[in-house]
Amino acid sequence: MSGFPEGEAGAALHALLTDSVVGLAVWDTDLRCVWVNDALERYDGIARDRRLGRRPRESLTGDTDELEALVRRVLTTGRCVTGREYRVPTETGRRGDRAFSASFVRLHDADGHTLGVCMLMLVVTDRRWAGDRLAVVSAAGTRVGTTLGVMRTAQELADFTVPLIADYVTVDLTEAVRLGEEPLDRLGRSRGRVPKFRRAGRASVHSGSPESLWLNGEVVYVPETSPFMQVLSSGRPLLQPVLDPSNEAWLADDPARAAKIREFGMHSLLILPIHARGVLLGVAVFVRTVNPTPFDDNDRLLAEELVARAALSLDNARRYTREHNTALALQRSLLPRRVHGGTAMEVAARYLPADAEEGVGGDWFDVVGLPGGRLALVVGDVVGHGVNAAATMGRLGMAIRTLADLDLPPDEVLTRLDRTFIRLTEDEEEGGREVATMSATCVYAVYDPATRTCTLALAGHPPPAVVHRGGDYSFPDLPHGLPLGVGLLPFPAAELELPAGSLLALFTDGLVEERDQDIEVGLRRVGRALTRGVSSLEDLGTAVIGTLPATPPPDDVTLLLARAL
Repeated sequence: MSGFPEGEAGAALHALLTDSVVGLAVWDTDLRCVWVNDALERYDGIARDRRLGRRPRESLTGDTDELEALVRRVLTTGRCVTGREYRVPTETGRRGDRAFSASFVRLHDADGHTLGVCMLMLVVTDRRWAGDRLAVVSAAGTRVGTTLGVMRTAQELADFTVPLIADYVTVDLTEAVRLGEEPLDRLGRSRGRVPKFRRAGRASVHSGSPESLWLNGEVVYVPETSPFMQVLSSGRPLLQPVLDPSNEAWLADDPARAAKIREFGMHSLLILPIHARGVLLGVAVFVRTVNPTPFDDNDRLLAEELVARAALSLDNARRYTREHNTALALQRSLLPRRVHGGTAMEVAARYLPADAEEGVGGDWFDVVGLPGGRLALVVGDVVGHGVNAAATMGRLGMAIRTLADLDLPPDEVLTRLDRTFIRLTEDEEEGGREVATMSATCVYAVYDPATRTCTLALAGHPPPAVVHRGGDYSFPDLPHGLPLGVGLLPFPAAELELPAGSLLALFTDGLVEERDQDIEVGLRRVGRALTRGVSSLEDLGTAVIGTLPATPPPDDVTLLLARAL
C-alpha cells in the first residue's frame, strides 16, 4: 500500500485495509467506488480492481439494483441504514452461512460537505441477523399484513421468509380462517376427520415454487401421522434439524411428498403453528434445500417472532372478512332483488358500490305498491360503509316500508323517518357503542296514475331528473330539506306532472358528484345520458352508469328509473 499518512493515523488506516474484520467500501457522490479494504474482498469474492471506479450495482453482489438505490438514498437523505442483510452465493462444495450484516453511512469533510457513502460489512455470527432480530421483525411489519386479505397476508409471510430463513416456505390455513369464520381452539382430529386446510401462501428460491404439491387456494392433504398433525394437535413448534425421508415412517402414506423431498434435497424442517388471541389458525412450514446448514434454535426463535406477527395480521384479516361477509349478506337481504312498477310505471334499478370487491355501502332503493294503483319510489343514502352503514340502511329501509303501508304523504313519511333515525342514533349512544354513521339522505316519491302526478319530498337528497316526452330533460327546482337526523325542520313536498311516457330518475349523489368538478357538470352528464333514446330501461340504466368518469366510483351509486305508462 502507498500514499498513507505517516505515524499512527497511517498505521490505523493500513490496518483497516488489511487486518480488519470489518469490510469497507466508499462510493463518491457520483456513486463510483473510490476506496475498499481487503476484508470486503474476502467476504464477497469481488477483487479490488473489479470494484474501484464502478457503481454499487457493478461492484456488489445479491440484489444489486436495490443496493444501489439504498446507497443513493443514504447519499441524498443523510439517513444511515444499519443491519441490512448482504447475501453472498454459497460456493460449490462449501458449507456454512454466506449472510452478512451491512450498514451504510454518509461521509462529510471538515466543512460538512458530502464526500460519499461508506459501507461497513460484518460477519453475522449466528448466520442470519444475530443480535438484530428486532430489525428483522420490524421490517416484517412493513411487508407482512399490508392488506386485510387473508390469502395476501399468508403469501407476504412466505415471500418475506424466503430466503431469509428458509429456501422453501408454505402457509396453510384452515378453511374457517379463509372464510372469516371462527377457527377451532385446538386443531386435530374432529369426529374422526382431519381438519381441512387450504394453501394460502408459498415461496421458494426456485422460480414458481416447484416443490409445492398444491397451488394457492387448493385443499392440502395432511396425513394423520405426519409431524404437521403433531404441531396442530399440540400447538407447539417442531424443529427437525435433519430430515431423512428414509427414516420417516409417515412418508410411506404420502409418496408424493416423499418424492418432492428427495427431488429437491429437503434436509431440514421447521414447522410452526399459526395462532393468535388463543386460537390456532393454521401452520407454517420452513424447509432448507439449497442452504446446507440445518435449522437451529436461533432460526426457530426468529421464525416464531415473524409468524406471531403475521398471525395477528391474519386474525385481523379473518375478523374483517367475517364482518364484511355479514354486512354483505345483510345488504343483499335488505335490497330488493327486483323492482316492479305494476300497471302504473315501468321501473329499473342499478346499484354500484364504491369498492367493487367489498360491495357494502349505505345506499338503498325500493318500490312499494300503494292503494289505488299508486306507486311509492324510494332512494336513500346512509353515510359510511360496512356493517354500521348496512345495518342503519336496513333499519331505515324497513321503517320506510312500514310508513308507506300507512299510506302517509311524502312529507309526513320523511318527518317520521327523521324521528326514527334520531332514535336509532340515541339507542346506539346509550348502549355505549361508537356511532359511526351520523347522517342519511332520502327522496320519497308517490306517483298517482289517475292524475298523472308525482308528489315528492327530499331530505337533503339530490333532486330527481325528469325526461319529458319531447326528449328534453330537467332537474326540477324542489325544496331539498335537511338530511335525516337533524330534527329541526319539516320536509316540504312538491308536485310534478308526469304524463304517460315521462321518465323519472332518482339517484344518490355518487352518480353526479365528481372530484374537482362542480356538481352541475355531473348533472349535465347524467341528463344527456338519459335522453339517448334507449327504449329499454334496463339498457338505459346501464348506459347512465357507464358515463361515470371512474370505475369503481369514489362513492356508492344508486339509480332508480321509472317511466309512466
